[in-house]
Amino acid sequence: MRRKTIDELNVLVIDDDRHMRMLIRNVLFALGVKDVIDAADGKTALEEMTDFKPDLILCDLKMEPMGGMEFVKQLRKDPANPCRFVPIIMIAAYADLKTVANARDSGVNEIMAKPLSAAALEKRIQRVLGAPRPFVEAPDFSGPDRRRNKKATPGGPERRETEPKFLTPP
Repeated sequence: MRRKTIDELNVLVIDDDRHMRMLIRNVLFALGVKDVIDAADGKTALEEMTDFKPDLILCDLKMEPMGGMEFVKQLRKDPANPCRFVPIIMIAAYADLKTVANARDSGVNEIMAKPLSAAALEKRIQRVLGAPRPFVEAPDFSGPDRRRNKKATPGGPERRETEPKFLTPP
């Protein structure tokens, strides 16, 4: 299957701040994206995805009533949702190690810190488009393979209790 280019993407922007949604939309339009919709929280975004099928989701971390982590976990765990394999870039005001690890463990593909720049956003989009990671389904995780370095630790013990399933997105 041919990968889409930036100008062919349908993008869903999720952020509770209207001004941030508009800023992200404008950056996406400047990058060539033509089809963008937005939602103010994760719950609304899940409802929007019944009619709009995004190729990419840009999601804020902190929102009410449903924040970014909860949104990602719900989306990734729902086998009936046709959008569960869609790449997600999490946007956070604070990208400390704990936040990055929690975002990765919730099932995001990439995380980036605010304030956004067009160049940084384009780089993240190109990364998720150009180097997609296999989707993993395990008892406590659903999302892109968290390992970026594919080298096994020599002599290290296997830490998994059960083998994960690697799924191929449709």
